[in-house]
Amino acid sequence: MDSKQAYLQCLEKLIWAMGRLKAEVQPNELARIAELIVQPMTGSWRFFHTPEHIFDVGGNEDAIEVLAALFHDIVYVQVDRSINFNVSYYVAPVTKEVNKQLQIREQSELSADPSFEMVMLVFGFVPGEVLNPFSGQNEFLSALVATKALEPFLKREQLLQIAACIEATIPFRAAEQGITVSQRLYDRLQAINSLFNLSLTDEQMRETVKKAVRISNRDVISFAHQSSAHFLANTWNLLPETNHNLTCCGYYTVRDYRVALLKMEGFLSYLQPEVIFRQFEGCPDDRTYQRWQTTAKYNLEIAKLYLGCKLAAIALLEALSSGLGIDVSLAMMMGEIPERAAGCVRLESFFPETEKPYKPQNNLESEVLNLLENGRAKSTSNSDLENSPLATLIVKIVGFDEMRRQCDRAKELFKQNLEADDFISDFNPTVTEIVVDSILKLFESRKSAIYRYYQLISELKSKPQTNFPVRPSQSNG
Repeated sequence: MDSKQAYLQCLEKLIWAMGRLKAEVQPNELARIAELIVQPMTGSWRFFHTPEHIFDVGGNEDAIEVLAALFHDIVYVQVDRSINFNVSYYVAPVTKEVNKQLQIREQSELSADPSFEMVMLVFGFVPGEVLNPFSGQNEFLSALVATKALEPFLKREQLLQIAACIEATIPFRAAEQGITVSQRLYDRLQAINSLFNLSLTDEQMRETVKKAVRISNRDVISFAHQSSAHFLANTWNLLPETNHNLTCCGYYTVRDYRVALLKMEGFLSYLQPEVIFRQFEGCPDDRTYQRWQTTAKYNLEIAKLYLGCKLAAIALLEALSSGLGIDVSLAMMMGEIPERAAGCVRLESFFPETEKPYKPQNNLESEVLNLLENGRAKSTSNSDLENSPLATLIVKIVGFDEMRRQCDRAKELFKQNLEADDFISDFNPTVTEIVVDSILKLFESRKSAIYRYYQLISELKSKPQTNFPVRPSQSNG
């Protein structure tokens, strides 16, 4: 979706939502808000947190949910490496940068602003607090922007509901002392409603939490995708957002790629399926909630084994390339991505057929091998292949148990607790021989391609000099 399409769809949703809330807004004001939202959402680093994502998260049934979703990712400092200039108009008066961290201004630096105070209370923040990028920083600032941008047109009760929905998109939080995230949000709504003399009834506050739960669950619904190939495709869209080197097709290094995989594998290995989805007073129903959790647990198991295999494979490639330097490009070792260079020769072109390939021992292994061999679903970013030829070759020769062992050794290599030669020496020698031989053949193919130009130059040099075009001399006359 290009920025023009995103702007028109965003404007359409704003018109619909404000109409449902009976808010009086001039068309030029809605156009300004649509532009405010779309500019950062179509930034150069956005591959997952895009306009399509916020439209999906908002659904199409509830105006509060739609508005909250439109704003919920408008600030994403880790991805954008900054805050959009137009967005910073709302952020700068109440925050500052201290030691490369964002911080809410001290009370003495803040003007009286009930709406801002209300947003702080929704998130449980206080003046002077240092914001944590992984514990609500982006969501808090996004809720602040939403509140200030919509403040001229909506009631304070509606702004509180929108801020609460955005707060709920802080992901992967466990219950604390038996109190769930959703219950804690409900308790805060009660306190804020009383403190600011708002008119929300208890039923409306409970319904607000349900809206927040729906927003939160739609935000992470890809974890419950019935197709692991699509789940992994969404995961791959996240990689270039926080690993910007991966957007430079053909230039990112073996190490760049490995670092991105290692971060994702570490995150998914740590993530517990119980903290992905939310439930509050039967929303969603128990059957749906359990189905999502079960599917998410399976997808995480798929992802961990899949990423572990890719880490073991890239570790072998990194160890073999270490003698060439630390900044060897992945394209140099593997070949160009076909979409970028039609007819290019790639490393797997030289892989032999595997005799007596490993047979998967269960459904999990079968699915992972299929994903490695045939590929994930198509990702937004075209900086990587959907399939994994090198990992597939190694799995077919050594099996998954050995890949798990080599993944553990790979992590020791990455920590520099293991030398490259030691890592290679304890890798299956058949695999190593095939990979080294294929790399040499890939390099030889490049040598042949360059040698053609050497022959052409030799032919040109053998011709009479008069056949060469002569550049006209410059004259001052």
